[in-house]
Amino acid sequence: MSDLRAAGPRTAPPRGPGPRGAAAGAAVVAVLAVAVAALGLWHLTQGTSGVGWWDLVRFLAGERAEVGGVPVAHVLEGSRVPRLFAGVAVGFALGVAGALLQSVTRNPLASPDTLAVTAGSYFSLTLVAAFGLAVPLWASGLVAFSGGLLAAALVLALAGSAAGTATTRLVLAGSALALALDAATGMLLILFKENTTGLYAWGSGSLAQLNADASLRALPLVAAVLVVALLLSRRLDVLGLGEDTAASLGVPVRSTRITAVVCAVLLTGAAVTLAGPIAFVGLAAPVLTRLIAARVPALHRHLLLVTVSGLLGAALILLADASLRALVGAEGAASIPTGVPTAVLGGVLIVVLALRLRDAGTLRRPPGARTGPRTPRRFLGVLLATAVLLAAAALVGVLAGSLWLRPGDLVPWFQGTAPDLVGRALDERFPRVAAAVLAGAALGLAGSVVQGTVRNPLAEPGLLGITAGAGLGAVLVVTSGAVAGALTLTSMAVLTGLATFALICALAWRGGFRPDQFVLVGIGSGYALSAVTTFLLLRADPWQTPRIFTWLSGTTYGRTLPDVLPVAVALLVATPLVLGASRHLDLVSVDEDTPRVLGVRVGPTRLGLLAVGAVLAAVSVVAVGVVGFVGLMAPHLARALVGARHGRLVPVAMLLGGLLVCVADTLGRTLIAPSQVPAGLMICLVGGPYLIYVLRRSRA
Repeated sequence: MSDLRAAGPRTAPPRGPGPRGAAAGAAVVAVLAVAVAALGLWHLTQGTSGVGWWDLVRFLAGERAEVGGVPVAHVLEGSRVPRLFAGVAVGFALGVAGALLQSVTRNPLASPDTLAVTAGSYFSLTLVAAFGLAVPLWASGLVAFSGGLLAAALVLALAGSAAGTATTRLVLAGSALALALDAATGMLLILFKENTTGLYAWGSGSLAQLNADASLRALPLVAAVLVVALLLSRRLDVLGLGEDTAASLGVPVRSTRITAVVCAVLLTGAAVTLAGPIAFVGLAAPVLTRLIAARVPALHRHLLLVTVSGLLGAALILLADASLRALVGAEGAASIPTGVPTAVLGGVLIVVLALRLRDAGTLRRPPGARTGPRTPRRFLGVLLATAVLLAAAALVGVLAGSLWLRPGDLVPWFQGTAPDLVGRALDERFPRVAAAVLAGAALGLAGSVVQGTVRNPLAEPGLLGITAGAGLGAVLVVTSGAVAGALTLTSMAVLTGLATFALICALAWRGGFRPDQFVLVGIGSGYALSAVTTFLLLRADPWQTPRIFTWLSGTTYGRTLPDVLPVAVALLVATPLVLGASRHLDLVSVDEDTPRVLGVRVGPTRLGLLAVGAVLAAVSVVAVGVVGFVGLMAPHLARALVGARHGRLVPVAMLLGGLLVCVADTLGRTLIAPSQVPAGLMICLVGGPYLIYVLRRSRA
């Protein structure tokens, strides 16, 4: 596996393989084709009608087989063959798309998912469905292609031309844009429930088909794009040697890159149109191909690499779908999208690759983060101004809603003499505003700690998977069916958040605890945990899915003061601890050697501070659900205002975090009242572009 240790996938010199090498490559293709056929036969035996191996053999032998009075031919033609065709078409398309993207970026973590192509295609299709536009299949494919192409172009522009040496930048840019697009998609799912019914489950990738027509229409497109990709194979072989070398050998570098990306986006758009966004097959298939190429060098040639990646993609889809139906039963698997197990696989694969990469692409702080007023007077001025803004935002949050109140209504409410309508409104809004302010402050503090300890300006609890772990714990409690109070929910969220943190630390520690590696491990863990959360949601009571999905999107709806208490206690304990350790945090955020010279034990200090951040992120999930980007934006804004010393940065970041969540919650409650938009989605809509802005300014 040494070929995955470098930043980009290895490419062989442009000499043709010898006879033995060509024969070995052809043998691999033949074996994989047989494996896909065998998996397809197994796939045909999995379903709710009871058609098994023997019935399938009888049908293939030409006998008139029946199961329960229903002809086997009807069962196969009505559901199983269309599902099989969809799996083969989608898997092959995603495998080829991933191989093309990894080759043009020279980055083993490039895929339709990490470049936000899948998210862009899904968003564009959801947008069309939300507004009730009926479009034919070919037009749906064009819509998906347009959204995916725009997303890929933006991510590649942010990653820079040397994408292969900027793995962290590429994945962060793709993750940021994907989160923003997913937030916009989630908002559409909530606001247009009637028009988007069923899209949440489809949004995780589903092979369920009414008939084989859609798959048969998609196959010519996949075949045509495959032909174009194979015609590009020689150019891609040479391009792997470097742009300068390829240009000197007469390869049109720019047109080759553009053509390959367009082909990849076309294939991804077709796959999303056919079966929804099935995650990470486009990452896993090319990576597995390159692992096989370590033993069969002929597979480094794109003529074989692209073909084998497509076959492996089809095999992975069929294996995941058939295994899921075999493990949980056909009835249980009917509600579980195929994209859930593939997302778990993709998250694990990102972690494995992150641990093997020598250089994941370091990031420097953006220029704005290095400057800022550093005098005590200016610091106090910024602190006071931020506190005033937070107080004003909290007041507006209490007064705003479907029924707008006046400041004078607060006095009788405090005295217990307010009219019933006013009293009910304030009884509901005050805990919500308190939850937003305190959870935002906790996320701001956690983000400051995480960014300082891992020395990465783009790290935050959401991107590191801590909030995903805490959300999983809360969903475990909610979907268990047991009657659980706030204490149980809080305890489980904190425990799973800390367990996620411990797992990420243990994995990153094996690789030397490099900051960029820590971020990639966290992102991969977050993907896998989010997929498990989706699995639990879809296995639970379907009537509860929208409510839990809204909560996971980050909302203060239905919060009471007991829900806020754990966050308040955590802040009371953590704030003095972090401020007391601010000098150590300043030193740890510089480098590895400086704190050791000055007598600071780097390992225990880092672990202790990160544990505090993990607890804060976990308890914030109980108060407001899973809210991302606050832990990124608040410390960044604070650093730009008061400088990088944590004694000044931390209190300002806490106030800014509370301000961000409070404003997002108020806007979500009032913009389209009486309907509400979760605060987490509002934050993502702003946070995704903000992270993109930070990435753009931090380009070396």
